[in-house]
Amino acid sequence: MRTMTQARLVRSHDAVLAGVCGGLAQWLGWDPTVVRILYVLVSIFSAAFPGILVYLILWMVMPRSYSNI
Repeated sequence: MRTMTQARLVRSHDAVLAGVCGGLAQWLGWDPTVVRILYVLVSIFSAAFPGILVYLILWMVMPRSYSNI
């Protein structure tokens, strides 16, 4: 049986605004800059994706990361 450690989705200390994209990048195992660029591009080019609203909701819902303080 394979045991996997479940990574928690938390806001990152590697933050430009609130750490949401940095936290998503850590959770996905991606580079934070790539996640930030993709998030902005999807927000701009998709009328059905309200990027600012989703970012604000994630900011309020995602807990802070206290492990790296």
